Order: sequence, then C-alpha cells, then structure tokens
Amino acid sequence: MQSIIKIRNLNHYFGEKSLRKQVLFDINLELYTGEIVIMTGPSGSGKTTLLSLIGGLRSVQTGSLKNSGQELNGAQEEQLVRVRRYIGYIFQAHNLLPFLTALQNVQMSIELHENISQLEAVNKSEAILKTVGLGERINYYPDNLSGGQKQRVAIARALVSDPKLVLADEPTAALDSKTGRDVVNLMQRLAKELVCTILIVTHDNRILDVADRIIHMEDGRLTSTSIANLS
Repeated sequence: MQSIIKIRNLNHYFGEKSLRKQVLFDINLELYTGEIVIMTGPSGSGKTTLLSLIGGLRSVQTGSLKNSGQELNGAQEEQLVRVRRYIGYIFQAHNLLPFLTALQNVQMSIELHENISQLEAVNKSEAILKTVGLGERINYYPDNLSGGQKQRVAIARALVSDPKLVLADEPTAALDSKTGRDVVNLMQRLAKELVCTILIVTHDNRILDVADRIIHMEDGRLTSTSIANLS
C-alpha cells in the first residue's frame, strides 16, 4: 500500500520559555491510500493537535511530517495553503455559513481551486450533494436543515474537490445514534468510491466498526494500533 501521510519522531509544544508545554511526544504514524483510520483517546490527549498538524493548519516544529511525499516541516504558509486545498475537513460543528445555501457552501470550497470555472463548480457541487442524498435540498439554507443534513453538506463540501485525504474531528458528536451511523456509513462508502484516506477523531464507540485500523492516543503519545474487526 502507498502511504499518503508519513510521520516520524513528531513532537509539538504550546507556549514559550517557562510556559512551554509539550503536547505531542515522538509520534510515528503512516496513513495509507484508501483506508479509514479512527483515532481514539481521552479529551486533552493531543488528538486534535495531531489532526491539525496533518491538515497543515499548524506548523510542524520538530520531526518529519510528509503529505504525499512533501515535507511540511519548514514549509512556508503559501505551501501549507496549497496542501490544505487538497484535504477535506469535516468538523463537529459543520461550520456552514448561514447566509449561503447548501449549494453555495459546497461551491465556495471548490472555487478555491485554480482553473475551475463557475459552471463546473456549480455542476460538481450539485452532483456531490445528490450523492449524499440532498439533491432536493441544494437551495436550502442551513437553518432549514436538520443536524444530519448539515453534516451531509459538510461531507459534500469536504469531498467536492476529490481530495486524497479527509480529516474528520468528532463528526458524529452532535448527532443522535441513527443519524451518526448514517453519516459514517456515507463517509465509508464515499471513501471507497473515491479512493481517499479518511482519518476520524472520535469518542463515539458506536462507529468504530467502520475503521480499517484504530489508533489510540493518551497523554500526547500513540499507545496502540489495531486492525479493526469488520466481521
């Protein structure tokens, strides 16, 4: 299998001088093309910090973090912006702009890419919204959508640019059991169809069965990894 993310001896710190605190310790991890990896662990263990480093939302301080062979340690902001364009992000709060329709929220994401015409952006946005089951709600505003439908819009927004990597931070935390299951099943199906890697940070033990691999973090360290039982 080909690795899309390769991390070696990664450490991370918050604060300066006497207030400096280490939050990640000697992280070594690879994510492979097309797999779904779930990261578990208690609150404050460093999961979201690691996710933000992988996503180019924070700068790498020490160690090596390669995205598709591109080293992010020492990367300039312009380089990180380019990396972020090819990563899909899904968050607990879905972060939809309330004054834009579902279609416009998704379209805004793809318009960040160069060489995409407005017509192509609209067509791709409509197509992905139909794929996630919202074809009849493309012109609805977020306030007129349920929690599950908002998260489907967020998934569409994350996948519209055909990313090779999707990062999801607690995507089911605000959803009831059935809606959360529907959302992760959708993510699982689309990951296989689009051949993209998905890394999910979650406390939701009900969705662990969608993973190809489960990794556990505690006190800033990866403490275990396992192949999920998918039977």
